Amino acid sequence: MAFNYAVVLTGGIATGKSTVAKIFKEFGFKIIDADKIAHKTLDKSQDKIIELFGKEYVSNEKVDRKALGRLIFTNKDKKLKLENLLHPLIFSEIENQSIELDIEKKTYLVDIPLFFESNRYPIKRSIVVYIPKELQLQRLMKRDGTTKEEALQRINAQLPIEQKRQRATYIIDNQKDLEALQQECVILKYRIIRES
Repeated sequence: MAFNYAVVLTGGIATGKSTVAKIFKEFGFKIIDADKIAHKTLDKSQDKIIELFGKEYVSNEKVDRKALGRLIFTNKDKKLKLENLLHPLIFSEIENQSIELDIEKKTYLVDIPLFFESNRYPIKRSIVVYIPKELQLQRLMKRDGTTKEEALQRINAQLPIEQKRQRATYIIDNQKDLEALQQECVILKYRIIRES
């Protein structure tokens, strides 16, 4: 049985999940990173990507994630096709890594950006890294150099951050600076250890 000691780390795009994951890694927590697994799975699936979407989405034996992203964020059917291809493969790899970590009988984090959207993972506890949508929009535009319209498309492709916040076991508020975020993480670390 997988996920016995797992706590999900999630949030919206550009809310600061990667920074929180890095902080928890420094605390000694092991992290399963769904995005890293997704990237590897995507590159291994390049033949299927060509078959489903066309040759223009693969170059130098790598999937062009930016081009594919532009396609799927504007086309729900194509997004669904990609998800149907990748999600079972990603789940299987995360499950395998989780089984290995459960042996240690220590709490670990599973970083899954689309945890609530996928409804696939039987993990009871979740951390949501939270910032309001307006701030999320500003940070995403700054981080990726996108237009407001492109950034909104990406944000709106996910469950609204306020809904994720309502469903969270734990919330990390990331509206302030890095020092404040680190303090939030320290407090939560002790709470998670206490409740494990």
